[in-house]
Amino acid sequence: MLANIGPALASGGLVGFSLGLVGGGGSILATPLLLYVVGVTQPHIAIGTSALAVSVNAFANLIGHARSGNVRWRCAIVFAGVGTFGALAGSTLGKLVDGERLLFLFGLLMILVGVMMLRPRKAAASAERPADLRTCLITAAVAFAAGSASGFFGIGGGFLIVPGLILATGMPTIKAVGSSLLAVGSFGLATALNYAASGLVDWPVAFEFIAGGIIGGILGMMLANRLSAGKDTLNRVFAALIFVVAAYVLYRSAGAFIG
Repeated sequence: MLANIGPALASGGLVGFSLGLVGGGGSILATPLLLYVVGVTQPHIAIGTSALAVSVNAFANLIGHARSGNVRWRCAIVFAGVGTFGALAGSTLGKLVDGERLLFLFGLLMILVGVMMLRPRKAAASAERPADLRTCLITAAVAFAAGSASGFFGIGGGFLIVPGLILATGMPTIKAVGSSLLAVGSFGLATALNYAASGLVDWPVAFEFIAGGIIGGILGMMLANRLSAGKDTLNRVFAALIFVVAAYVLYRSAGAFIG
């Protein structure tokens, strides 16, 4: 029993740590970790289970960031509210795609994520814009696109949400990381409920994954507050890991297109 619990706890810890530290990155690894480390056999079950785990971990990390004053609630609520509709639409479409084909597309997305994480994340150069109608409309448009991608691939989408919030509002990176977690949690919950309705969530594994993620998230959030001005080196490490996992995912699922 312990041999089965260990991989889920460790994998969840890695995902939670990344969510707490950079608001994304780790969630893109959740599905591959469930498939190739934990041992979940069906891609759609791995996606549904990872969405639930990432959602709960994101909400847990949100509490810590909120206590540290790192959440801009108005923008966070707009992003989460509009993006959740996109997540529902995306996850409905994702369930209709063959599991192996979806994994191959997921691998391509991981490469894109790795490239994005290699780009230095700098604090906004201009002052934060007021949360007026124009800012909210821009935020809503970015949110729907990010939510759709999140639901389709069963990921938290923090790697899209954090730069999206910075682009739409001009908020500092540490505020975007904290604010993004409300959307990450909401997108993941919408996707998980959609998959759970079709019986595509492994509940015991999800709870083990969540337990590890909460511990990792606490450590990541603590480090984020200390290193809020410069995480480029850590981003490069995550990007390298993502590239390796992406290559493995593409290798394992390439037969869905070649065959």
